Parts: sequence; C-alpha cells; structure tokens
Amino acid sequence: MFEAIDINLARGIVLILLIIAFLAIWAWAWSKKRKPEFDAASMLPLEEDDGKVPTGDARDSGKNDSNTPAGPKE
Repeated sequence: MFEAIDINLARGIVLILLIIAFLAIWAWAWSKKRKPEFDAASMLPLEEDDGKVPTGDARDSGKNDSNTPAGPKE
C-alpha cells in the first residue's frame, strides 16, 4: 500500500496540510469575536501593579506634585 506513496507526494500532502493549518489559525486570529480578548491582551504591558491601565493624563494625576521641581533631587 505504501509503495505508491512517493516522497514528493508525501511532501505535497504535508504542504497542503500546513497551508490549511496556517489559514485556519489566521482566520481564528482575525475573527471579530476574538477582538475584545486581543484588545485586552494588548493592554497588559501598560497595566500598573494594581491591574489598572493609566489614561493619557496619568502624568498630571499625582505622579509629579506641582510644588516640587522636575529636576533631580539632591
């Protein structure tokens, strides 16, 4: 039975299976129902230790007191 399977035929079958697997993973990753989960995962590097993501005005919300100079402390 396996005498009819040439190495090139086996390589072709493996190639086709890998292309199908690639397309399936690509479709899964780009599906619209996965977008909220991937958006949440994309914010993980920005999270603080308490689990909150700082907003754009986080610099002015107590991180730097306006009464203290911005330079190095001596």
